[in-house]
Formats: sequence, structure tokens, C-alpha cells
Amino acid sequence: MAKYMVLSRLTAEGRETLKIKPERLREVNKEIELMGAKVVEQYALLGKYDFLNVLEAPDNETVLKVMVELGARGTLETLTMPAIPVEEFLKALK
Repeated sequence: MAKYMVLSRLTAEGRETLKIKPERLREVNKEIELMGAKVVEQYALLGKYDFLNVLEAPDNETVLKVMVELGARGTLETLTMPAIPVEEFLKALK
């Protein structure tokens, strides 16, 4: 499974939802699993972004589907980056 780093920023609606129902965060993680990806690590951040999520997914298309679905809800904006282990990166350079 490939790994993806997802930085997310809550919208005003997303902040209100999380304030009223903090457990919504874990519910979304379960929804992501139903779409074919998995949150393997999750961090709350201070600064420009609110969360860093590390996802595992079989391919870019699955992550694309997840990000479009989540973004269409209007509660967050994301920046998604595929992550390549350094050993694989070095091997590709040879």
C-alpha cells in the first residue's frame, strides 16, 4: 500500500461541526476506510493547517476519490502528497 500525507484545514462549517461533535473526526476516519483507504496516523496541528493525516491506499485513484468526497462536503480543504520511502527513492535514482 502506498502512503499519502494529507494536510487539512477546516472551514468555518468544519470547525463548528467539530466543536459540537468532536467524535465526528473518528467517524470520518471510518468513512475513509469504506472508500478504500486507511488513516494510519493522525495529528492535530497549530498553524496554517489543522491536521496531518497519514493515509494508506492501494493507488492514486482511491485517494483522489476520498479527497473529492471529503472536499465536496464543504467542511475542509486538503493538500495531498504521495510519500515515497527514502530507500525506494534512492533505488529509483540508480
